[in-house]
Amino acid sequence: MRFPFPLYYSPSSLLSNFSSSPYSFFSSLPLIFASSHFSPFHSISLPVSMAPAFEQVPVPQEGETATPHNTDTGNNVGNDGQGGFKSRVTVVGSGNWGSVAAKLIASNTLKLNSFHDEVRMWVFEETLPSGGKLTDVINRSNENAKYLPGIKLGKNVIADPDLDNAVKDANMLVFVTPHQFMEGICKRLVGKVRGDVEAISLIKGMEVKMEGPCMISTLISEQLGINCSVLMGANIANEIAVEKFSEATVGYRDNREIAEQWVQLFSTPYFVVTPVQDVEGVELCGTLKNVVAIAAGFVDGLDMGNNTKAAIMRIGLREMRAFSKLLFSSVRDSTFFESCGVADVITTCLGGRNRKVAEAFAQNGGKRSFDELEAEMLQGQKLQGVSTAKEVYEVLSHRGWLELFPLFATVHEICIGRLPPSAIVEYSEKKPRLSLLEDSARYH
Repeated sequence: MRFPFPLYYSPSSLLSNFSSSPYSFFSSLPLIFASSHFSPFHSISLPVSMAPAFEQVPVPQEGETATPHNTDTGNNVGNDGQGGFKSRVTVVGSGNWGSVAAKLIASNTLKLNSFHDEVRMWVFEETLPSGGKLTDVINRSNENAKYLPGIKLGKNVIADPDLDNAVKDANMLVFVTPHQFMEGICKRLVGKVRGDVEAISLIKGMEVKMEGPCMISTLISEQLGINCSVLMGANIANEIAVEKFSEATVGYRDNREIAEQWVQLFSTPYFVVTPVQDVEGVELCGTLKNVVAIAAGFVDGLDMGNNTKAAIMRIGLREMRAFSKLLFSSVRDSTFFESCGVADVITTCLGGRNRKVAEAFAQNGGKRSFDELEAEMLQGQKLQGVSTAKEVYEVLSHRGWLELFPLFATVHEICIGRLPPSAIVEYSEKKPRLSLLEDSARYH
């Protein structure tokens, strides 16, 4: 598959150029756009050779057996399979995004010598209107009839309603469930996973505890005693399911080789994945953008127009950056220019489920609850933005930061009926007094 797409220049390298010298950044733009690499008329084939900052890992092409990118990660994950060891992958979750993740992974395990072909997918068992069990329907038809109808997952995807059985042989776990269920899932898995397991979270959200906010990747690591990376990005699942071009970001901590294994496992010619050494930054981008999407939905529901929506998105991205850096000083500015950052804000505010339901909430003047609208509009899928807005509000309130993040605070107050939807633009009369917020605007 070929894409006329400018993939040569990395966001982090452009940001670095801008930070060191705004003049040099703008003066380089003519050269960038004149480059054949940047031309929209210059077709390239994926995989492509990219600038080092983009950190791209080779993607196996259709009908091609891939050579593993590395052979020793210290926990057998990178084993090339020639010595008898092959990694086993289990996807914990089977909703819309979980089913798409299983499809991506299953297409690659068939091509990579270092993986068993079979991909287990844990399914929270449900009875369909037809009377059949969801697990049976998936295994018989190779489709998730409820959450991803019409899309073949791959014959090597095996649905399993037994969580313990689904994970028992796996040494690579992919978590992709609504974030409010993760603490219970982790408690069920204590003592049930192998000691050499590597995990990755595709979950957007966080837990708020007495001692403060806890990211889902941290929850997984602490409760199960395993390393956990994250994958976030501008990823509307239904578009990826039909193989429209998308990007994503893998956030990792220390082990670059593990990150490259995750990149290799997820990457396809239509799904390009970039590793970034910034777990908290990547994960917070994926978490907080849903709050901004709720705000964008209010704007759409009140027919305020594109200018207002663009302003909300810009302010939201600024608050995302400031909030992230207040919680974790290690968060990198460049992360907000990756797919998990500005790209995810854009796509979620234009087409995500949070925006969609928030639009309906505003159109009804806030008189119908989000729970009611969710049940009516999402066919069993869960909103993340409303619960995340509540969790963020709790952090802001506890730490005395409410006045510093007027957009985040206002979204929650509208969601619970304390303010009308129209208040989404009235908050701007407040004057945040923290210079951090003003400083953050330099890059947005």
